Amino acid sequence: MQDHGYKAGRLNLPFVGISTFAKSPYVENWDEIEADIAVLGAPFDFGTQWRPGARFGPRAVREASTLFSFGHAGAYDHEDDATYLDGSVRIVDLGDADIIHTKTEESHANIELGVGKILKAGALPVTIGGDHSINIPCINAFAEDCAQNGPIHVVQIDAHLDFVDERHGVTAGHGNPMRRAIEKDYVSGMTQLGIRNVSSTAKEGYDDARARGSDILSVRQVRKLGAEVVLARIPQGARYYVTIDIDAFCPSIAAGTGTPSHGGFLYYDVLEILQGLAKRGDVVGIDLVEVAPAYDPTESTQILAAQLLLNFLGFIFHERAQR
Repeated sequence: MQDHGYKAGRLNLPFVGISTFAKSPYVENWDEIEADIAVLGAPFDFGTQWRPGARFGPRAVREASTLFSFGHAGAYDHEDDATYLDGSVRIVDLGDADIIHTKTEESHANIELGVGKILKAGALPVTIGGDHSINIPCINAFAEDCAQNGPIHVVQIDAHLDFVDERHGVTAGHGNPMRRAIEKDYVSGMTQLGIRNVSSTAKEGYDDARARGSDILSVRQVRKLGAEVVLARIPQGARYYVTIDIDAFCPSIAAGTGTPSHGGFLYYDVLEILQGLAKRGDVVGIDLVEVAPAYDPTESTQILAAQLLLNFLGFIFHERAQR
């Protein structure tokens, strides 16, 4: 039997204490990271083309994550007959990258610095945005890591392709990140799931993405194929970087986002793919973006985001322990 946190003498309910991610220890000095997972907030939303508010995403997702922090010795899943994220998995919260208002390059540089520090410490970086432009510095931070360990395959779960090259001089907004990623010589390919409806990317962007080796599937196509077939299209044994835009989900369960798009995924649509991905290769980086809590008074969006991240992290480290 695992020891439970209750034996430490505190009940420590979700609404008690400071809201770090999953009530994990806070590490202020980024040169002293000793962990398996390090969470970094990236509260930047100056890259949005419509509704702002994702700057408050990291704070909301952290607070929502406390719902899953009752002090249990990990999380037992009766369907899998497995306990995930037990005491052997060390999670820390690094706080937020410094954001300089109206300064995209400087803010992105600070995010890149944080992700780079996590990688140098040998931990799995989990970055919570912010708008989707924060994926750009996250991918940039992998240059040195990939030079040593090999390329990454990007798996994007999103309503929008985000493959715009440049418009009116804008190259680092939330419509540009996947185009910036595919330009890296250490990004070996891309799988884009959930793409649907009106997007900031025009037809030539889709043509360009496919010409560069991207596999693009809509929600309806993913459901028609099924999770196993979709996973089989993703290179096996690769190093995966997973970027999740919360607008990939149906607004009926994730209304708190700047650019909602109807016809989205439901929870298990995505969870089954993430669990399969953890089994198929090595997940080396994650970001989750576009949670804008002001648009969802029920707070369900950030709870969905926190639950998805914690389950995904549980799958990743469960599979690593089996290898």
